[in-house]
Amino acid sequence: MPIRIGYFPHNNSLFVLRHRGIVERALPDVEWVDLRALPAAAPVDVKTALPSLHSDWLFTEGGYDIIGTGFTPPVTALANDRDIVYLGISGPRIENGRLVAKAGSGIDTVADLKGKRVGIAHGSWQTTLLLFALDRAGLGWADIEPVDTDVNGGTALIDGDLDAWVGAYPGLAAIEAVAELHTLVDTESVFSHPSLWFTRRDFAENNREALETILAALQESDAWIIENPRAAAQYFVDDIVARGGTADLDAWESALRGRPFGVHPVSDAFLDEQQRAADLLAANGLAPKSIPVRDAVLPWIGDFVASTRSAPVAG
Repeated sequence: MPIRIGYFPHNNSLFVLRHRGIVERALPDVEWVDLRALPAAAPVDVKTALPSLHSDWLFTEGGYDIIGTGFTPPVTALANDRDIVYLGISGPRIENGRLVAKAGSGIDTVADLKGKRVGIAHGSWQTTLLLFALDRAGLGWADIEPVDTDVNGGTALIDGDLDAWVGAYPGLAAIEAVAELHTLVDTESVFSHPSLWFTRRDFAENNREALETILAALQESDAWIIENPRAAAQYFVDDIVARGGTADLDAWESALRGRPFGVHPVSDAFLDEQQRAADLLAANGLAPKSIPVRDAVLPWIGDFVASTRSAPVAG
């Protein structure tokens, strides 16, 4: 059976790795699964549930064995009794996005969001950022009108269909160019917001050598992105153009330059943030239960990731 790696542009590291051929040199029997080509998950009520597409496909025939996502999906998986383990995390992505309103809208603080329509990519890191921000302001999920938005969330904010929006770069830059925005909360003040990678426990235990090969390749590819951000940005632009869209190479290069690359072992600080998210998601009715996130840690994986950071990495 081939080893299947799920990828999509939102996880920049895996998307670039898909195009570089590094894994294939060491593991000929590897298959890349474009998450965008998989059937969409059934829609969920943004007020009462979280989508679980990423973790569902880890446990579905024809899905994938390894995936990289943002902050929220592994918590969702664990809360739904999916036996996953963390593989690693990126550094903090504190410049990746923020919660904004239109300047002059009368929404000046997170507390002003009570009863307001707030756009997020539900189930992603944006759900966690908004939930953390609301909790800090003494509000809960039931106090706002959450709206699951796609790439047009910024347009909806400008048009008045949303009162606030969690935007991410490079898309946020396009909205900043045409509208004056007011930051309600930035990412840095709320949580570390890393990229992360995870797999099934059975896959990790039964495919240790292959898993180590993939993690080492990811480390190598991330080092290449740091040295070649414009070449890496071209992969994203070419993909968008091939799908009939338009993209700005300079904007993509700028976005990649502002993001941390390189895989780190999961840390206690990260696990504390994951635990807080798990507890708040359950308390606000978005997850069926809270779970001890540290159960998803295999120490040997962290030891291996740490060794790849201290070893020379090919460019």
